[in-house]
Amino acid sequence: MSTAQALRPAAPSRMFLRELERPMHMFRNITPNWYASVMGTGIVANAAATVIHWVTNRQTARTHHLNPVMAHFYGAPAMALLTVGAGTILLGRDVLGEQTAVAVDAVLWTLGTIMGLATAVAVPYLTFTKFTVAADSAFGGWLMPIVPPMVSASTGALLIPYLPDGQARLTMLLACYAMFGLSLVASLIVITLIWSRLTTHKIGVAAMVPTLWIVLGPLGQSVTAVNLLGGNAHLATTAPLAEALQAFGVIYGVPVLGFAALWAALALAITLRTAREHLPFSLTWWSFTFPVGTCVTGLTGVALHTGSVAFQAAAVLAFAALLGAWAVVAIRTFRGSALTGTLFVPPAAKIG
Repeated sequence: MSTAQALRPAAPSRMFLRELERPMHMFRNITPNWYASVMGTGIVANAAATVIHWVTNRQTARTHHLNPVMAHFYGAPAMALLTVGAGTILLGRDVLGEQTAVAVDAVLWTLGTIMGLATAVAVPYLTFTKFTVAADSAFGGWLMPIVPPMVSASTGALLIPYLPDGQARLTMLLACYAMFGLSLVASLIVITLIWSRLTTHKIGVAAMVPTLWIVLGPLGQSVTAVNLLGGNAHLATTAPLAEALQAFGVIYGVPVLGFAALWAALALAITLRTAREHLPFSLTWWSFTFPVGTCVTGLTGVALHTGSVAFQAAAVLAFAALLGAWAVVAIRTFRGSALTGTLFVPPAAKIG
């Protein structure tokens, strides 16, 4: 099965649209990439919907991990939990109180980290042992199961100040750096495969073009992680090491953001070129949001540690682009789910 076939919806039949009128049937064909909307908006509504999907339609849900394209999107639920947890501790303290916000984040971070580490192992394992992969199969979605540990590294840094002083903080710091390395090396391998596929097999079908933006995810998130960890390292380790780790955030971050700018330019050019012909809407459009958001936080981290006005301005511009992209994709998702129901149409082909 090609990547495009696995993600392309079948034509909605009258019978299927009638089924959408029955609430529980709407959740039958929710796929793991629905969680991309949670990542993009920081809310849990679609997460709850997918829980209903697992409870009421277990047989259908179990087939998604057997789909060589859809399986990669199982990284999205983990990142959704981590994103909501980080939002709780950053924005929810004034509403919930600091103690409650920290407790909620700790639970969501633990669950998201466990799920993320599981997908980082399980999905590549299935790819290596079970899935039939063509030479032109590599796409941005391959990054989804291996990026969650990087998100755990970033959001784990936010919990360091709330842990007991001593070994608890040091263990969290080192664990986050280990997850940073795990995700970074795996991501570099996949990005190389994607570059090779584009060079050899060109852009491919229009529906897959938005997934090119996913490459920005591990790049921006890795810069965010090292700067957050470096900024909190003084709480967990000796002063000399803490200073070195903070400096590493800048030394690593600036070059990687340079490559992210290159990739963003390439992805934008390809997206505009495709849009002039035809760029059909699908849930892959959420690739325009979360990865760009990680670049915003990465730029902000470097700006904070360097005092660079240029990086501050770049962060503001990237944030403006993020808001615009989110608005467009959120409206299109609402239209395709609540108004027409077309996003609930099952994929054209499944393996199982």
